[in-house]
Amino acid sequence: MIESLLVANRGEIARRIIRTAKRLNIRTIAVHSDADADLPFVLEADEAVAIGPANPAQSYRNADAILAAAKERNAQAIHPGYGFLSENAGFARTVESSGLVWVGPAADAITAMGDKINARNLMAAAGVPVAPGTTEPVADVDAALAAAREIGYPVMVKAAAGGGGMGMAVAADEAALRTELGKVQAFAERMFGDGSVLLERYFPRVRHVEVQILGLADGRVIALSERECSVQRRNQKLVEEAPSPAVGPELRERILAAAVRAGEAVNYRNAGTVECLLDPATGEFFFLEMNTRLQVEHPITELIHGIDLVELQLRIASGEDVTVSTDKSGHAIELRINAEDPKRFLPGPGKITTWVEPADARVDSGYTEGNTVTPFYDSLLAKLIVVGADRMEALAKARAAVAGFAIAGPKNNLPFFAELLENPEFVSGDYDTGIVGRMR
Repeated sequence: MIESLLVANRGEIARRIIRTAKRLNIRTIAVHSDADADLPFVLEADEAVAIGPANPAQSYRNADAILAAAKERNAQAIHPGYGFLSENAGFARTVESSGLVWVGPAADAITAMGDKINARNLMAAAGVPVAPGTTEPVADVDAALAAAREIGYPVMVKAAAGGGGMGMAVAADEAALRTELGKVQAFAERMFGDGSVLLERYFPRVRHVEVQILGLADGRVIALSERECSVQRRNQKLVEEAPSPAVGPELRERILAAAVRAGEAVNYRNAGTVECLLDPATGEFFFLEMNTRLQVEHPITELIHGIDLVELQLRIASGEDVTVSTDKSGHAIELRINAEDPKRFLPGPGKITTWVEPADARVDSGYTEGNTVTPFYDSLLAKLIVVGADRMEALAKARAAVAGFAIAGPKNNLPFFAELLENPEFVSGDYDTGIVGRMR
């Protein structure tokens, strides 16, 4: 087992990784920006190293500073969490070439899945369903128009190197495609350093369903269960639940089998997620992308399977043979508590003057009373997770947990969740990715 671990991240995910590592008697090392010096994850680690100013490019994305901290504190391994450098193949290679253990998949798998066009083509070759779309970058407007005529409108314009719901736009006709293509290309170049764009068929009424996979040290890939991620704003998730209320036994078997094929196609190791779009009317599903890291929403899988995914990550990275049961029970829901306006979902940083967590719920938080939420990072404050014997019990627990969570200071989206949990469409389980728009 790994004996010392540097966590190359911040906030709730750093705190969550540190909690498991300490339970396993692993020495933990936090790295932090100047803006985060007083946050709980820094105080709870065994050691902490300041690595730069608030700007992520000078701290959490500063590979040289992170590697220097690992060397200084004699870390044996690095866990990247999610975001920042977690899906940076170059960083993963550098970590391993430095003699450190990388708690994640091989750099080649990250590279293969990091480009959406390459990923689509690999998945199609492996027999994983993909939506109609382009098999190479769109060269110019004329090529895009020709491809869209073949695919059929509406089309999704996507940055090939994008992620996290960024770099995407829908075009319903040729005029819209001419406009959106240039916008997405410019955004992709600015944000990802790569202006490559692909087109895919856009499905107006779909569900976003993903599968948690584990690539084991012996080479096997297993699929645990699916998660529903259709409550979104600006293509970014707000609520997840497991299992999906849209997936029955036969469909589940097909989706999990496809996820295993996806992992096997890239010799996947460690924890990863295969994301799909599901047409509930036909039961068809299509590969969306593979996230080569731990997901924000991993706790709901943990609760219905009775496992600790971070522990499994650490054991797999250590080369241990692990036994994981795919049995599950109950229903879990996760709400992403963000520092944002609950109506327009615009960021609302500020000092936290009140922080009271609810009883009978799991709260993975990055902050506590007295901390200041700065504008430099993602607005996630905490993840509120509940589990019940069935979906109705989980919904009841979620309502009670939202009512019992008191946050004052920065704006937050708890009022939105109170509304959502009473929304007839959501309560029925028969909803899709357009639900938030219909509530507004």
